[in-house]
Amino acid sequence: MPWIIGIDEAGYGPNLGPFVMTSVACRVPEALAGADLWQVLRAAVRHSHEADDGRLIVADSKLVYSATRGLHHLETTVLAALSSCLPAQECALHHCLKALAPAAHADLAAEPWYTGTSPLPTAGEPARLEPAAGAFFQASAAGQVAWGLVRSVVVCSSRFNRLLDQWGSKGAVLGHALGELLAANRSPDGTADPLHFLIDKHGGRYTYAAMLQDAWGDGMVVAHEEGMQRSTYSVPGLEREIRLTFQPRADAEYFCVALASMVSKYLREVLMLEFNRFWQTHVPGLKPTAGYPGDADRFYRQIEAVAARLNLARESLWRRK
Repeated sequence: MPWIIGIDEAGYGPNLGPFVMTSVACRVPEALAGADLWQVLRAAVRHSHEADDGRLIVADSKLVYSATRGLHHLETTVLAALSSCLPAQECALHHCLKALAPAAHADLAAEPWYTGTSPLPTAGEPARLEPAAGAFFQASAAGQVAWGLVRSVVVCSSRFNRLLDQWGSKGAVLGHALGELLAANRSPDGTADPLHFLIDKHGGRYTYAAMLQDAWGDGMVVAHEEGMQRSTYSVPGLEREIRLTFQPRADAEYFCVALASMVSKYLREVLMLEFNRFWQTHVPGLKPTAGYPGDADRFYRQIEAVAARLNLARESLWRRK
């Protein structure tokens, strides 16, 4: 039974707030290796273009969440799909991050705005989560889909800038996060079942062999195709068959990539709730920001004097690229 591991990110473009990349793994029978999981799980999930009939929406996070639509649908899907790895009762952001991004604790603990105390769900209906989760896992069982590791990497501004200084390229942040996720998923179980990574393509980049070789130095990365439509690789010499496909808009075609996109976006948005809440306590009437260029300049100008009084260097808040 091969593992399918989808990877996508959120927050690569902003100047403020964290960058998040997530992997979502599932295992399917050989007969379903190329199947459309939206169709396999249709009793519990739907595409973004389908009518809201109570099923969970799974899609590119940009189609699920916006400032006007709010967090409700994004949060409901993410918390329902992750319910098996989160506390059954009261859950806060730090519980979620402990389960999904255990390596992020040190970075986040150094952030003055982070508390981790935001209760989850923040916007959804708690009574909706249990039946939604039940339907999701019931459909998964019926389709013989087994869910594995969900892992996230959170990169806050200070580390983001250190990686820029070290490597001279913003792409190094993507490579760093991807390397962590590849390492985390290398041995998802005690078997030698194949791994197929499906990764949303990073901007206009076509070549990833060097990045992958750094992550798996004991294997030999072989490039099979590197172009605009996709870049594909294999890694012979390891304990199992490994394939990797980088593809633009992979979240529109592959269920696990769409779900990874949603988890990344959800974690970033809840972290930004804490970021904005902190600064609003210091600057009354401050309008919150999503951290993207343009509005980030406005926001930083309004908090700059307070940041100086708190001895917070610009490098610790503002991502240079």
